Amino acid sequence: MMMKPTEKKHTENRRSSTGAAPRMRVIPGEGQGPGEGPEQESGPGWSLAFAEMGRRLGEAIQGRGLVVPNFRSPPREVGRRRSLVRHGDGSATVSVLVRNRPWVAVMSDMIEGVVVANRLDGIQAEALRDQLWAALAGESPSQDAAA
Repeated sequence: MMMKPTEKKHTENRRSSTGAAPRMRVIPGEGQGPGEGPEQESGPGWSLAFAEMGRRLGEAIQGRGLVVPNFRSPPREVGRRRSLVRHGDGSATVSVLVRNRPWVAVMSDMIEGVVVANRLDGIQAEALRDQLWAALAGESPSQDAAA
């Protein structure tokens, strides 16, 4: 069976003459992000979804004595899918690559970034992951389940 070569869209990494940022190509998995299609051009919808996920994760851990990291995309180091930077004031920044990745992978990296930023492992890490997945799904798990 002959395979047909895939065509790739290329976008420039510079801003247009109007100052607008270029659109990046994002390929989420089926039903895993804004637009729900297998291939989506990112834009305001993806940026808003990323920001909304960060907000939900922050709300889920606020008031628990945990670090609420900042989120950004993409990571500064080329080739990284995610990175964590700890700041002198105790805060942290989780950077996640969105481009050309399934949306569920982006969500997973954001959740893992929260876990790592708080230096959790074992049962505590598992409980926090469950709580954060529920927060992204719009559920309200009981606080006892995460303890």
